[in-house]
Amino acid sequence: MAATAYLNLCRPWQSLPNRNQFAIKSRPSIRPPITCYAPHSANKCKRKYTSVMIVPTGVGASIGGFAGDALPVARALSSVVDCLISHPNVLNAAMLYWPMPNVMYVDRFAQGLWALEPVHQNKVGLVLDAGIEEHLRTRHLQVADATRASLGLPVVEYVVTDTPLEVKKWINPTTGQSTGRIKHPDSLLRAVQNLVERSQVDAVAVVGRFPDDEMDDLDDYRLGIGIDILAGVEAIISHLVVKEFQIPCAHAPALSPLPLTSSLSPKSAAEEIGYTFLPCVLAGLSNAPQYLVRNPESSAKGCIFASDVDSVILPIDACGGDGALAFARSKRSKPLIICVEENETILNDTADKLGIKVIKVKNYWEAIGVIAAHKAGIDPNSLRRNRIRNIRLSSVVPANGFAISTA
Repeated sequence: MAATAYLNLCRPWQSLPNRNQFAIKSRPSIRPPITCYAPHSANKCKRKYTSVMIVPTGVGASIGGFAGDALPVARALSSVVDCLISHPNVLNAAMLYWPMPNVMYVDRFAQGLWALEPVHQNKVGLVLDAGIEEHLRTRHLQVADATRASLGLPVVEYVVTDTPLEVKKWINPTTGQSTGRIKHPDSLLRAVQNLVERSQVDAVAVVGRFPDDEMDDLDDYRLGIGIDILAGVEAIISHLVVKEFQIPCAHAPALSPLPLTSSLSPKSAAEEIGYTFLPCVLAGLSNAPQYLVRNPESSAKGCIFASDVDSVILPIDACGGDGALAFARSKRSKPLIICVEENETILNDTADKLGIKVIKVKNYWEAIGVIAAHKAGIDPNSLRRNRIRNIRLSSVVPANGFAISTA
């Protein structure tokens, strides 16, 4: 079954004539050029400042481990940098979302194999798991129609998988992270291929039917202290599609509504104010950047590369992920890496343990201050008491073994 969207283009309003015959003719206004970067960037002599914000999913992050609770950090950070690159775990908040013109909604990027090409609009396709009950399917289709009518999002068509995906989720007993699998990934890939080939979609939202949890398993998460047991396998699903088709993808789980509770953490509340988690996914994918293989052609298109990143912000003990390690081990244009002590996870991948040079800050307030200084070309240490020491004399040891000074 497919539902196709049709667009009606309206003629622009005609400007009204000036009826004041004696009005003084003013100088024509000069419109600023359109850019994908933040409007506050006025320095034309410097390269645009790009920052990456990472909060790994399914690891119980104190900030960003629940229902969009890292989104305020992204909002604040986007007001300081020219371009912020982040991922669905940071930017999704179930029924809530916040549009930010200089924020890129991406799945994978840091390894440097792909470039990000900013877009004005993506045609978004929707994949629904055949295991979703009829009433839940109707709820998700109503969300898609609502975003088309009320937000103008280009959600063009949906397909239903030919086989139920049969999503399984669990907590890894060794690491404590949430993880899982889908029993029929081939069914998912066929559905995505259908949308890509028939509807020429640029991005795909996937809705898988997740098993409903026992209430005891949800109590901690609803109180803002547990692990998001859905998050690990959600990432597996989106990574699979991105790797296979090289287009933006994000996932929203289909779940039965939970019973009302008065003991609910604000950090988890965004997931309990509606019937689906789909609105933020469709909003994010509607203008997510496209992935291009890094080559001279992508450079000519003005794409953003991993080597363009100036700074990376991470939880204090989450430095061991593929993205963090790729940035830390970059041989050229190594970014400033900032670790936030207040954001702890169940991981133990600290910078000290991995031998990564970072700046440690207590909280995201300090992190944003460090980034503001870095963007301004100021050593962040100069903003702290007694952090600037006397300049050191450098020495070079030549082949004969005797040190010489290089003043």
